[in-house]
Amino acid sequence: MVLDKYDRLILEIIQQKGRVSNQELADAINLSPSPCLRRVRQLEEAGLIDGYVALLNARKLGLTLLSFIQIIMDKHTPERFAIFEDSVTGFSEVLECHLITGQTADYLLKVIVKDMDDFQQFLLNKLTRIEGVSGVHSSFVLKSPVKTTALPV
Repeated sequence: MVLDKYDRLILEIIQQKGRVSNQELADAINLSPSPCLRRVRQLEEAGLIDGYVALLNARKLGLTLLSFIQIIMDKHTPERFAIFEDSVTGFSEVLECHLITGQTADYLLKVIVKDMDDFQQFLLNKLTRIEGVSGVHSSFVLKSPVKTTALPV
């Protein structure tokens, strides 16, 4: 799908304000509501819009410790990776899981918990119990000067 200026504006606006009404969106991009809604539906059908979510305030939920964890696997086999990926998919603490290159680690996880005690429980009772995990290196976030979910369009 080739995106024109209206499509890009729609994508930019809904990334920032997902609950924007069609009328507000149409006004913001200088289109009438009907063609605006048609464009949004086309963007959804084309798969450019995966879905809509609410972004929650982690601190207000008591989730104050954010970490990045590098995972080293003992074997580099599809079966070992599948076991690991299936396991971490079920952990609510895991926000992101990436299979990576360029490091000694195989995976990079983004994990959020309440505090260091919760982190220790997560590490010892969940993460290190996954078959094939042979090494774990944790880094803790002190500050996040840039934090966005918006993609450049």
